[in-house]
Amino acid sequence: MVRIRRRWALGLLLGGVSATALGTSEPVLSRRRDATPVRRQSPPVEVENRAAGEPWWPPEGSRTADDRRRQIQGYASTTSLAPGESVDFHVAVNPAGRFRITVHRLGWYDGAGARTMLTSPDLDGAPQPVPPADPATGAIACRWPVSWTLRIPEDWTSGLYQAVFTSADGWRACTPFVVRDDRRAAALCVVLPVTTWQAYNQWPRDRRAGKSLYNGYAASGRRDPSLRAREVSFDRPYADSGQPNQFSRDHDAVQWLERNSYDISYATSFDLHSGRLDPARHRGLVFCGHDEYWSAEMRRAAEAGLADGTSLAFLGANSVYWHIRVRPSADGRPERVVACAKTTPDPDEDAAGPTVTWRGLDKPEQALLGVQYNGIVVTPQPLVVRSADHWLWAGTGVADGDRIPGVVRGEADGVHAGTARPLGLRETPLSGSPYPAQQGGRRMQSTHVYERPGGAVVFATGTLGWTMALNRRGHRDERIERATANVLDRILGRMPRGAVPPDETGLETADQPAVTPGPTNR
Repeated sequence: MVRIRRRWALGLLLGGVSATALGTSEPVLSRRRDATPVRRQSPPVEVENRAAGEPWWPPEGSRTADDRRRQIQGYASTTSLAPGESVDFHVAVNPAGRFRITVHRLGWYDGAGARTMLTSPDLDGAPQPVPPADPATGAIACRWPVSWTLRIPEDWTSGLYQAVFTSADGWRACTPFVVRDDRRAAALCVVLPVTTWQAYNQWPRDRRAGKSLYNGYAASGRRDPSLRAREVSFDRPYADSGQPNQFSRDHDAVQWLERNSYDISYATSFDLHSGRLDPARHRGLVFCGHDEYWSAEMRRAAEAGLADGTSLAFLGANSVYWHIRVRPSADGRPERVVACAKTTPDPDEDAAGPTVTWRGLDKPEQALLGVQYNGIVVTPQPLVVRSADHWLWAGTGVADGDRIPGVVRGEADGVHAGTARPLGLRETPLSGSPYPAQQGGRRMQSTHVYERPGGAVVFATGTLGWTMALNRRGHRDERIERATANVLDRILGRMPRGAVPPDETGLETADQPAVTPGPTNR
């Protein structure tokens, strides 16, 4: 739970930040207009996090698989599914032997970080080949046999799950998947960036065969961008332990959101692409970490949702940078390949245009986000506050020019003069943070928010360090936590500015309407 210093309490009252954002774990009473107390129903994720938890990944020093020996590795047949649907796991074990699959749901769980949902029976495993890369596209797609099929129980809560593969001699690897909730519309939907996870996946990271959308391997074993793939397949493990590149940034956000009891459900990039995720069913979509690779369908869906009143919160940086094409596998299974040529001519160009940067299509990401990628941060830098009187900073105690250490890191976004922007809207730069860029010189990072007529909000942190400041030990900062809570409260409409806050008993004043669950949370 976010701790509030005494001097921040007035900021909560004046700045319009609701107490419910702080994650009370007990049911909250409200009053109808006739003053009759009504007990609110706790969101499923809040109820789920009351269960006993335990760490999902073994401590440092345990036996973690690697891509050279491939002691145990596996992949899932889908990136997301709903209760009642099934997922196949394809697992290789070297040398052949018995293994088990344990499925964990990641969350808060009173700090434990996960809950063990079930464990498979003992299974037989054997070595499996690394297939050659497709000579035309560079894609590496495995055809390993199905090791075990899991039908998702009807009572499983939407969330980020990990299947952990453990061999009889103690080697471990994992693969993530998402359980959706297609029946109930949560107030917020967390969209996990699986297309970006796969773009960076250079399995096998063996200095010989592995390819990603960034690199292949030269004969010397060195990474070589000229040998990168144009397509990457989900029919392969994630490199080494199975945790995707920069997965920890998403995990930090997930833990913080669940620690603070937000009403959330989960989906993936592919769900936004396919239409399984309808933004109009939610008050806001939350993009947690490094969400760089977007299809035309993803962008159209997000823009349509925004036009219809759904807010967008981007908690990372370098979002919506590359235009991609989503393709089926060779045997026709949908959403198993991400294609991105990155240069023209694109041999598979279609009506959506070549798979290059969105800027190359005259649709810069700044037109959606308000900011856009402007560099790699050489060393972590402080986030320098601007517009301290804005509602986002309410209750944080900051003043213009205050420096919040270490928040600007990884990659950064900024405002680009002369580039298309959201027009005719109320925009506010919330930071102006100079940083040394790997590309040379010093550049300016900007956290940014704009508001559309009708109340929808688009928030972009402009840094890959934001979610670390929400949850990571040694990096947490209460000011960043409070600012994030302010954004989400604004999206949820929990307490418009000027409304009377709830009293200490959790009872709303009589002029506040009760929250009535409905088919959506718009």
